Amino acid sequence: MTVAVVLLTTALVTVVALLAAAGAGKLARMDNASYPTALTRAATTFVAVITLAAVVAGTLVALLT
Repeated sequence: MTVAVVLLTTALVTVVALLAAAGAGKLARMDNASYPTALTRAATTFVAVITLAAVVAGTLVALLT
């Protein structure tokens, strides 16, 4: 049961990160940024969401153990 919860949570975080990155890239293009700049902003957003999820998970593990 625990493995299923971990896998589903990982999938959900990945999907949310991809959606945030796509939104950031689209907003950058709407702001007349070049394609490399938009891709950089999207990648930065993706990494930020994944990092935030890892920090939150680490904090929760520290608090619950």
